[in-house]
Amino acid sequence: MIEVNNLVKHYGAIRAVDGVSFKVSKGDILGFLGPNGAGKSTTMKMITGFVTPTSGTATVKGHSVLESPIEAKKWMGYLPESAPVYGEMTVEEFLKFIAEVRQFKWARKREKVDRVVQLCHLESVRKQSIETLSKGYRQRVGFAQALIHDPDVLILDEPTDGLDPNQKREVRNLIKDMAKEKAIILSTHILEEVEALCNRVIIIAKGRVIVDETPQKLKKRDTKTNAIRITVSNSDLERVEMLLKTAPFVDKVEVEEGACIVFPQRKHVIDEKLLDFCREYNMNLSSFEKLHARLDRVFYDLTTAQ
Repeated sequence: MIEVNNLVKHYGAIRAVDGVSFKVSKGDILGFLGPNGAGKSTTMKMITGFVTPTSGTATVKGHSVLESPIEAKKWMGYLPESAPVYGEMTVEEFLKFIAEVRQFKWARKREKVDRVVQLCHLESVRKQSIETLSKGYRQRVGFAQALIHDPDVLILDEPTDGLDPNQKREVRNLIKDMAKEKAIILSTHILEEVEALCNRVIIIAKGRVIVDETPQKLKKRDTKTNAIRITVSNSDLERVEMLLKTAPFVDKVEVEEGACIVFPQRKHVIDEKLLDFCREYNMNLSSFEKLHARLDRVFYDLTTAQ
């Protein structure tokens, strides 16, 4: 559905995107992640034809965004960051205008507008001018225009930005329901959104792809997987740290905010072994917390390493 091949973008001496390549198939929700300035939005703008690449290519359903831009865009819905809308128009007027741009006329235009108004829960503000809407509602209007022609490919840049928790949940459910029949690229800073929605994750840093794998595989990179955080009330931290380092099932021990983080050998589960060890050495445990794999730690480690 989407094929990106060695996209490069220069802004003067700055290489904003540096040889990005990937494919997205029908049914995929690709989480496109990276720190600010990594090149995410620029890559998405090149895929949608909004920005011309310095070199490289992108195709949508076999149509080059450079050689056949109109044909490629017919299959795409695009929600840019901070969705651009005409504030003086009402929601209905704006969506009718977008339907006409997409070449829908008369009854079909009304049908398409009614559908996205219902999908994006815009009934209560349908006749209201966009400039009077909250940020959350403006974001929903932007999402509605991306969906109006029921595209096979969706490019969504921060789709839940400005939404309250209930609205975020609605949008996530909508994306998940649509994904079976579409290919979706989703850029977000909300890692729980990635875990809830995406079956693939790409992390980009300094314009380059550094990871392309499933969220489950990515989480396994967390160095704190199955590590245990303990505090002891009847002994000083230095002694506890030294004792724990002698245990054969322990890889290393780190002291952090008055506690010891115990890292297991090869990320094995060591709960029972550690409890037995603490009893053997008469440690009075005040807390015993197993640390689970987290995407935010993996994201931090990978992007700061760059």
